[in-house]
Order: sequence, then structure tokens, then C-alpha cells
Amino acid sequence: MRVAVAVLAGASALLVAGCGSQGVVLPTANGVSGTLPKQKTTPALAKGDPAAGKKLFASEGCTGCHTYGPAGSNATIGPDLDKLPQYAKQANQGSLQQFVETSITSPGNYIQPGYQNVMPTTYANLPPKQIADLVAFLTQ
Repeated sequence: MRVAVAVLAGASALLVAGCGSQGVVLPTANGVSGTLPKQKTTPALAKGDPAAGKKLFASEGCTGCHTYGPAGSNATIGPDLDKLPQYAKQANQGSLQQFVETSITSPGNYIQPGYQNVMPTTYANLPPKQIADLVAFLTQ
């Protein structure tokens, strides 16, 4: 019985050792048929009013955390909004307008290095027109 087990074990070892001796073979496609799905596009933000955005910026308390020259604010809790184009480039998440809108509605989506994720998420509840106004003011 021991001899049979030993022979079986030896044959199994040889069989396993022989498997894959030709290298790993990966399947490759001969071609592609059909069409690719259309990429999703981000819906355009409504046209905003920069003057209304400026009033909203002050009334929503943005001046208490951000520096932004056109608003006359110089707070340092949040990022310096005079540098929004630079931040948008660093984030690489779409156009300046898209970046600003996302920063207002989903502030944790991108955190500028050197700052903490402390911006309230409640601004996502603003009406779309007010968000558009803020974006227009911040990107003018």
C-alpha cells in the first residue's frame, strides 16, 4: 500500500511540475465588435448672477473662513479663493466652474493640501440658482 501511495505521489508531482512549463498563456481578443457606450457629460450649470453671488457669499458666512479679494474677506480657516484656478488645476476634476460647484456642494471631494475638511456640507441644499450665482461670483 505504501508503494502505491508513493508511486501515486511521485506521478502527481511529475504531472504538476510539467503543468505550466510552457509559460503562462493569456487569452487575447481577435477584435472588437459593437460600439462603445457614450460617455456621460456633466450637465451645464445654470447661468449665475455674480452680483447675487457676492451677496450670498457674505450672507452665508463664507467671508468668515475664506480669503477672497472681490468679497473683501481675508479669513484663513479655508483655502484662499483668489487661487481657485490654481486649485482647480491641481484637483484635475473638470473645468473651473465644475470644480467650484463641486467644492460648494461636495466639499470633501477635494481638500486643498494644508487645509482640513471642515466646510459644511449644507451648501448642497441651496437652490440650484443660488449655487450658480456663487459659482458665477467665484469664477468671474
